[in-house]
Amino acid sequence: MSDLNSFKKQALDELLDLLRIPSISTLPENKADVQRAADCVEAALKTAGMTRTEQIQRGTHPLVYGEWLGAAGKPTLLLYGHYDVQPADPLEEWKSPPFEPEIRDNNIYARGATDDKGQTWILIKAVEWLMRRDGRLPVNVRFLIEGEEEVGGEAIERYVSEKPAQLKADAAVICDSEMFAPGLPSICTGLRGIVYGELLVEAAKQDLHSGVYGGAAPNPIMAIAEILCALKDKDGHILIPGVYDRVVEPAPAEKEAWASLPFNEKEYLEKEIGATAITGEPGYSVFDKTWARPTLEVHGIRGGFVGDGAKTVIPARALAKISLRLVADQRPEEVINQLKAAIAKVTPKGVKAEYKHLHGAGPSLVNPDSPFIKESALAMEEVFGKKTVYIRSGGSIPIVGLFQTHLGMPSVLMGFGLPDDNLHSPNEKFHVPNFYNGIDAVIRYMERLGANA
Repeated sequence: MSDLNSFKKQALDELLDLLRIPSISTLPENKADVQRAADCVEAALKTAGMTRTEQIQRGTHPLVYGEWLGAAGKPTLLLYGHYDVQPADPLEEWKSPPFEPEIRDNNIYARGATDDKGQTWILIKAVEWLMRRDGRLPVNVRFLIEGEEEVGGEAIERYVSEKPAQLKADAAVICDSEMFAPGLPSICTGLRGIVYGELLVEAAKQDLHSGVYGGAAPNPIMAIAEILCALKDKDGHILIPGVYDRVVEPAPAEKEAWASLPFNEKEYLEKEIGATAITGEPGYSVFDKTWARPTLEVHGIRGGFVGDGAKTVIPARALAKISLRLVADQRPEEVINQLKAAIAKVTPKGVKAEYKHLHGAGPSLVNPDSPFIKESALAMEEVFGKKTVYIRSGGSIPIVGLFQTHLGMPSVLMGFGLPDDNLHSPNEKFHVPNFYNGIDAVIRYMERLGANA
């Protein structure tokens, strides 16, 4: 048996192989690649010593399941991750090809490096090491690793809602979040939910000549702009009636803890955002805005002529992709209805506007006093040598709410990414020391749970 350091270096090489697979779940042309990634993950679970593995079909791409249940009387952990990735566009902005992983300055650069192949690999390899070293685990484990997280996770939602017996566990462990700062162990206790869809606006039966019809014919792109500006003002305040009614303000103690975090707003603006000003609702801190307040964002607008040169056309239709991030205790279905009603109320004359919902998930908050969360915080503290901080995340991990709603279990969010890891952007990266320390922390977490159960 190799020593742990040699094992971790081998695990890194294996991760690079996984990162070479372009498992982009949203693109039909990559379906075979997504399946290759699923096969790779299942093979890794078998190598890790799982006594049972299978691929479960509930959608386009399979869920990968594995289990080892040989620790009688000990807790059972459900270990979750995903092997699918976002598209890599725009390709010209990558310093190295997105599916040819390259290590520079102790960072792995590749699509999926931190979201979420690298962090999923931490869970698998921690279990494999314990099995190699001891021939058994200190706790029982079940793996559930999906291939549709980046397209809404409808397949896993269907499966979890069935409440299968093979998902029975005391807590879920998810490595799909970030540390607040380099070297600072962090546990995420809150996630925003999401409502994502398309706003389609239609007017004339065909595109029109802007010289002949301009001034008389309605313009769907202008209508989309009017609708969007009626849904959110210039200060970032959402104008949808009722949308703030269920928003729960963070407790004073939590806000005090946020205020003590090592945070430089000027550095955040320059290094992470890269813009000239922080925007959003006046009177709220950056943490309030990104962790505890709902948002409405526009992700793209399509319509008319966008090629080189000129074409004087009034488009017959236009489309905008929009989302709202939700916070506790907002409910996706309620927000969708509020959004539709607001759109109907502000639609300009001469056009038809329709919101098409694509996917959504509720927000989640977990109790930091849970013994499963406390033990994870202590394990991370041992490995990183600093006291673990509790934070929230502005992102959404739909599975957290599903595990709570359907399986009644808390989720432990042990994140090892960093704020500047460029998730969903060109030059996504994962810090190699965080990969190694993540394996150590998960190993220590399972040892602590097994010893203290």
